[in-house]
Formats: sequence, C-alpha cells, structure tokens
Amino acid sequence: MSEDYTKAPITEAERVMVDYVVQLTKDATKISPRNHEDLRAVGFDDRAILQITLIASWFNYINRVADSLGVGRD
Repeated sequence: MSEDYTKAPITEAERVMVDYVVQLTKDATKISPRNHEDLRAVGFDDRAILQITLIASWFNYINRVADSLGVGRD
C-alpha cells in the first residue's frame, strides 16, 4: 500500500477515498463536485466526506508543521 496503493488489495470504496485524499494532498484546488460524486457513488455520505477531508487535511497540516520545525530529524 505504501509503495503503490493502486495495486493494493483494497475495496473500490477505499480506492476512491485514497484517490480523493491523494488529490487533496497534491492540489486541493483541483477537487471538484465530481470527486464528491465519486465518493457518494461508493457509499460515502456528506458527513463521511467531511470527515475524510478534515482528517486528511489535518495530517497534511501537522506533517508540514513537523517538517518545518525539524521534528524527527537527527
């Protein structure tokens, strides 16, 4: 999964979710209503989409804070 999630044995819903999170991480300005429709099509409701977005965004944020402060570097 860590090397190439597209080849990992995960469900369709998990793949759509990870696709969304990857796009959110790479360039959130390219998230469109279509991305949310894709998530809904595999069973995520608006609350789940919000939770996915908040959790992924928080991890992106906290990792950038840690990186900028040198946390974990020798």
